[in-house]
Amino acid sequence: MKLLEKQYRTPFILVTSLFLLWGLANNMTDTLLAAFKRIMNMSDTQTSLIQFAFYGSYFCFALPAAIFIKKHSYHAGVKLGLVLYALGAIMFLPAAKAASYAFYLIAIYIMAGGCSVLETTANPYILSMGSPDTATRRLNIAQAFNPIGSILGILMSKYFILSDISLYSVSGTYVALGCALVVILVVMCFVKMPQGGDRAEGDSLRATFGRLFANKTYWSGVVAQFFYVGAQIGVWSFTIRIVMQELGVLEAEASTVYLITIVGFCISRFVYTWLMRFFQPSRLLLVGAVLSALCAFLVAVSAGSGMFLIVALVLISVFMSLMFPTIYGLALGSVSQGSHPEDAKIGASGLIMAILGGALITPLQGFVSDSFGVYTSFFVPVACFLVVLGYAIVVNGSRNK
Repeated sequence: MKLLEKQYRTPFILVTSLFLLWGLANNMTDTLLAAFKRIMNMSDTQTSLIQFAFYGSYFCFALPAAIFIKKHSYHAGVKLGLVLYALGAIMFLPAAKAASYAFYLIAIYIMAGGCSVLETTANPYILSMGSPDTATRRLNIAQAFNPIGSILGILMSKYFILSDISLYSVSGTYVALGCALVVILVVMCFVKMPQGGDRAEGDSLRATFGRLFANKTYWSGVVAQFFYVGAQIGVWSFTIRIVMQELGVLEAEASTVYLITIVGFCISRFVYTWLMRFFQPSRLLLVGAVLSALCAFLVAVSAGSGMFLIVALVLISVFMSLMFPTIYGLALGSVSQGSHPEDAKIGASGLIMAILGGALITPLQGFVSDSFGVYTSFFVPVACFLVVLGYAIVVNGSRNK
C-alpha cells in the first residue's frame, strides 16, 4: 500500500513542518523549569506550574480549535495557531520587564494555546492524506519531525538560556522565536491548501460526543494519551535535575544528556515507523510500554549508580517515542474508519485535550520529588506507562477477535 499519493506531497511537507514548531516550544519550555528554579529560587512544585500553564492551555484550546476548523478550514486553523503562538512568545519581553512569574505563565498559556490549535489541526489532516491502512505510519513520519524541533529547542535553550541564566536570556530567545513565527505566518497566508477534509458536514455535537463515548478504542485511547503525556513531560521535565544530582554538574552540562535523550527519541521514532511495515502498531506499543516502565523503574531505584542510571533515563525516551502518534492513530482511526468519519475532527480535539496529563501529572511528580526525592518521583511515570500497557492489551485483544 502506497504511503503517500502524489497530490498530497506538498501539503504533507507543509503540514509536517508544523510538527517541528510545537516540538520547539515543548522542549524549550521543559528547560524553563531548571532556569526558573535558579533565577527565582523556586521549589520543584512551583516550577512545575510552567507545565501546568502550558499543558493546561492545550486542554482549554483543543475543543474550540476543533469547532473552529470544522466551521472554517484547516488552513484557517493553521493561521490562528501561528498568531497565538507568536503572540505568546513575544509577550516574554514585557514579562521580563515586569519580572513577574505570573506574567510569564500567562505568556506561556497563550503560546501553548497556539500550539494546541496547530496540533488539533495538523494531526487529523495528516491522517486524511491517503489510505486509512497507512494512516498511522504517515502520522509517525510527521511526528518524527516533532523531536527534531525538540532538538532545536534544547540547543537554543542550552546556548541562549542555560549558558547565562537570566530573565532577559529567557525572554530574548522566545521573542526571537516569535518574530520567526510571524514570518512563517505571512508565508502560510499565501499558501493554497487543498480543501479535502475541510468543512465536513455533521450533526450535533451532542450526537458526536455520544458516538465517541460509545467507541471503546477511542475513549480508552484518550485515557492512555492522558497518562502517556504525563509520563513523557514528567520524565523530560526532571531529566536535567536527575543528571545534575547524579553527575554533579550544572544546568548547561546536564542539558547535553537531555539533548542525547531527545536525539534518541527522534531516531527511535523513525525506527518504529520502519518496524510498522512488519508488525502491527498496537503490538509495538505493547512492547514499548513494557520497556519504558522497566527503565523508569530502574531510574527510581538506582540512585547513585552513575552511568547505569543515566542510560536507563535515556532509554525511557527511546522506548516511549512511538506512543503519542500510535495511540493517536489507533484511537482516531477507529473513528475515521467508522460509520461517521465526520466525527474525527471533534475526536481529534479529545486526544489533544488529553495532553492535560502533562499539566496535572507533572505537578504530582514535582510534589513527590519535593517530598521523597527526585529519584522516587519516577514511580509516577512507571504507573503512567502501565496504563498505556493496558490500552495496548485492550487494542490487541479487540484486533485478535
